[in-house]
Amino acid sequence: MSLAAASREPTGDGFRFDRWAPLILLGGAAAIYVAVAVATGQTQYLTLDNLIAILGRSIALGITAIGQTFVILAASIDLSVASLISATAVLASVVMDGSAAMIVPAIAAAIALGALVGLANGMIVSVLKVNPLIATLGMSLVIQGCLSAFVSNFAGSVPPAFQVFAYGQIGAVPLALVFLLSLAILAWAVLRFTKFGSDLYAVGGNEEAARFAGIKTGRVVLTAHVICSVCAAIAGLYLASRLRSGAPWIGADGVYDLESIAVVVIGGTVLAGGRGGIWGTMAGMLIFSLIDSVFNIAGVDTFAKQVLRGIIIVAAVAFYAIRSKRIVA
Repeated sequence: MSLAAASREPTGDGFRFDRWAPLILLGGAAAIYVAVAVATGQTQYLTLDNLIAILGRSIALGITAIGQTFVILAASIDLSVASLISATAVLASVVMDGSAAMIVPAIAAAIALGALVGLANGMIVSVLKVNPLIATLGMSLVIQGCLSAFVSNFAGSVPPAFQVFAYGQIGAVPLALVFLLSLAILAWAVLRFTKFGSDLYAVGGNEEAARFAGIKTGRVVLTAHVICSVCAAIAGLYLASRLRSGAPWIGADGVYDLESIAVVVIGGTVLAGGRGGIWGTMAGMLIFSLIDSVFNIAGVDTFAKQVLRGIIIVAAVAFYAIRSKRIVA
């Protein structure tokens, strides 16, 4: 078995756990959601339309989490995605400025900015060997500082033709939800069927061994950061479409940084790298969405909601950590 396969396809009990744990947690979250809706007499929350709406509210988080999965699989992390989301939303909105003719240039500018930030993050981490937490946090401060210097509120505007991204539908299904699923399938295919995907698992599993095996580890980490930042740029485009404009506070307070990492980890991807995948991340996104909906149905106070979410995230990570130690033992 190859180094990459060993990292991606654990055998025995470990394999079964890695594969099914996110689905078990998702099933538990769904059961709690149904129980709370029935107990409070708010069964309208169980309709198909409402469930689709729940998914719709998590699209930006899901897009960001797909990119975060790549860097975490490489045993790295990205804390600049929230600021980048704000920057690309503002940039795209300003470039469009209400003109449908500027949609393509705006999208190109946003993706280019995302790729540039990802390239910078990747080079700082892989070439200069700066800890990814410090490197990407520093990049976040740079981006947010530049934004604050030029923009303080909504800037530019998005034409109706681009708002289709957020509000368009294919039948009864939101177009953005179809896009998210398509992006997830593409990311899964990259990880499952390409050499880059195999190399990514190998680097995350054991960077030194991957280097001895002839894998260009620096290039793999750099590419993972570029993918992550491009996904954040796409999330920024989606939020600009949804809000009909861009603003420097769209990704404020690091919400998308922390929540995208939490979604990936709850979905079973190991923070140490080398094990996990896209479908686990999608399950983590659904778990997060259902938990939020349960709190809303139950009328939980905003501050209490934050405390409970934090407890749930820590408990889930601890659960995976304890289980992983048992598997290794």
